[in-house]
Amino acid sequence: MFDLPKYGQGICLARLSKLLEALGIDRTRLERISVVVTGSNGKGSTAAFCSSIGRAAGLRTGLFTSPHLYRFNERFQIDGEPIDDAYLAAMVARINSAIHDISPQLTDESFGAFEAQFALACLYFQEMNCQFAVFEAGIGGRYDPVRLVNATITSVTSVDYEHVALLGNSLALIASDKSDACAAGGTIIYGENCRPLRPHLIAYNRSRQVASAFVRDEVAIEREAIVAAALSFDYRFGAHHFCNLGISLSGSFQLNNAAIAVTLFLLWARQASLDAPRTLEAAARTGLRDTHWPGRLEPIRNDPLTVIDVGHTPDGIAQALNGLHAAYGADGWILVTGVSHDKKATEIVNQLAPVFDTIICTAAYHKGSDPQAIAQAARAANPAATVHTCATIEDAVARSTALAATTGRRIFVAGGLFLAVEFATALHGDRPDRLNFF
Repeated sequence: MFDLPKYGQGICLARLSKLLEALGIDRTRLERISVVVTGSNGKGSTAAFCSSIGRAAGLRTGLFTSPHLYRFNERFQIDGEPIDDAYLAAMVARINSAIHDISPQLTDESFGAFEAQFALACLYFQEMNCQFAVFEAGIGGRYDPVRLVNATITSVTSVDYEHVALLGNSLALIASDKSDACAAGGTIIYGENCRPLRPHLIAYNRSRQVASAFVRDEVAIEREAIVAAALSFDYRFGAHHFCNLGISLSGSFQLNNAAIAVTLFLLWARQASLDAPRTLEAAARTGLRDTHWPGRLEPIRNDPLTVIDVGHTPDGIAQALNGLHAAYGADGWILVTGVSHDKKATEIVNQLAPVFDTIICTAAYHKGSDPQAIAQAARAANPAATVHTCATIEDAVARSTALAATTGRRIFVAGGLFLAVEFATALHGDRPDRLNFF
């Protein structure tokens, strides 16, 4: 959609400010209507929960996320609907024109496509008169475009080792970078796995007078239950106590994401003077229940049951496995796996392989590692497993379907985002090699 490299040259904040100014973005209004979601895992689900709560509260709600799974338009949504092709093309033309005008003013730096997408989201939400907007960060928070939202209500959903060359080689450094998406005087909601970093983060945020609240501490989750792959829990934060909230997304890790989303909206609503307790509880209840977010422990076929997950970090894989077993049981699965060549293949395979006795290794068309190398890692991690290799995603769909039929098993597809999405695409009879992931 943009004739630009994925990432720009140099820190983006100053040039992106020029772009927002050229587009006529009302930065004060943008700050007032927005919350920002950062984190290593769970950002997309948390953002989807939060935007759904906003819609349930009767607000025209914008949602900016990345990456998309099937179509680029998914990145820009209003009230749950992706931007249509014609409007997207018109806005891309306007942003490209503004970038063309600004670029000669830049020295030794240039715009990237993700910056242009952020600007598009800001423009789209403004022109469509959104009353509430949820922005998901790309990488980190300190120099990510979402810092220009200047949001005072943000979150760090989780922290894991990712983009260490940019964010730092420790969890404390990575969490600190993500925390910087929050404006001075604001509040950050931290996910449960950030709790070991609590002393550091409180000290880190103090100089900017940023308050912190942690899931399982200030944000309480009580009486959680899983029934037929559906989750329920009691939520408590400050004076708010909501009993038996239900989630349709699978995986116990979604409790963390749901609790963060509710807290984000409650804090934003208080700031926006929307403080009717019954209205807020009803919005939280309906919004969580109605959230649908593809790719996260998503069943894509019932016979045989086939579940995909787009997690692609070791912690994300561990969460997905726990969620799969809690929702559907631990036995009777065939694993289809593959890892992108820029991810930690050995660590991911070491998480997955020991749990399955039948494994099919394949490669996504986009960034897929050699399936023979993945198979070698799987055999090393689980010498007792039967390991198959398939050269293409289509072959993996056919092989896993045949094995499931003859053995009465179910299929779990995990190891990477591109793998999961391409598998679902091939299963539904489309061409995975034609997907454009940007």
